[in-house]
Formats: sequence, structure tokens, C-alpha cells
Amino acid sequence: MQIAKVHGTVVSTQKNHSLTGVKLLLLQYIDDGGKLLHKYEVAGDRVGAGIGEWVLVTRGSAARIDQGNEVIPIDAMVVGIIDTVTVEKGLLYSKKDEERLRQR
Repeated sequence: MQIAKVHGTVVSTQKNHSLTGVKLLLLQYIDDGGKLLHKYEVAGDRVGAGIGEWVLVTRGSAARIDQGNEVIPIDAMVVGIIDTVTVEKGLLYSKKDEERLRQR
């Protein structure tokens, strides 16, 4: 899995029918120091992530969700919304702190 920040949504009215109901998000990946990388990707979202949130992203075959007999043709899927990230040096990210800063 990788960590990314949600930067926006992608709307596509013409798409494979198995993608109906899957929200598409524009993500920017984050390195282990909390810095945004220059890599963006569109990912499916079934957990309800919003713009500005840090999320867990799975890629490749793990991202394809089985819907009955059908597999979604997608390369990346948001599988979690991050509350906190802690590294050796301490707290790298806190959703609670980010929300407090946005309210100011």
C-alpha cells in the first residue's frame, strides 16, 4: 500500500459499466517524510474520502474488487482514510490537527 493525499475528484459519465457507482479521486503520493511527490494517479474510492485527506491506496490486482462474477478494471483503489502516521521522529500526520488548521 501507499499513502496519498486527495486533491480532487474525476467525473466520467462514459465508462465501463462495472465502474458505475465507484467515485474517482485524483491523488498525489506522499513520501516517508510527509512531502508530496510529483506523482499523481486516479483511484477508485468506496470509503468516502474527501479532498485534503490522507488515504491508503492499494494498486494492481489487489485493487480489483470482485462484484459477483465481475472484476472492476481499475489499477488503484482507496482502501482507508488515515487518522495518524507516526515515524521514528514522531507524529508525521494527524487528521485531527489538519481539520483544526482548516477551520481557522
